[in-house]
Amino acid sequence: MNIPSELKYTKEHEWIKIEGNIGTVGVTDHAQSELGDVVYLDFNDNGTVSAGDTFGTVEAVKTVADLYAPVSGTIIECNTGLNDGPEQVNQDPYGAGWLMKIELSNPSELDGLMDAEAYRALVGA
Repeated sequence: MNIPSELKYTKEHEWIKIEGNIGTVGVTDHAQSELGDVVYLDFNDNGTVSAGDTFGTVEAVKTVADLYAPVSGTIIECNTGLNDGPEQVNQDPYGAGWLMKIELSNPSELDGLMDAEAYRALVGA
């Protein structure tokens, strides 16, 4: 299981990569493997989110799951490529399968997220 050390993680299995004041968000390798084949994504494409708020859903062959914002901020970009290729979430969850980019409104919220070691412990990897 791939758990990149440079990312932060939520207990709901989202990851965030920070570059300056922008966070790129996606679902973890563990989450996509538990979901099975992703067939559709529906998420907010603009506006603001608060940490812990639902920002959309991911539909897989097995189930539908909510997506949760790891931090508060303004959604500045969504991965529209997933509309035609939702399988990218399964194939490359930390690359082409990213979901959205958020401009952080409260960077201190990152302190409440897990590092890779803590996330490994959570999922038993």
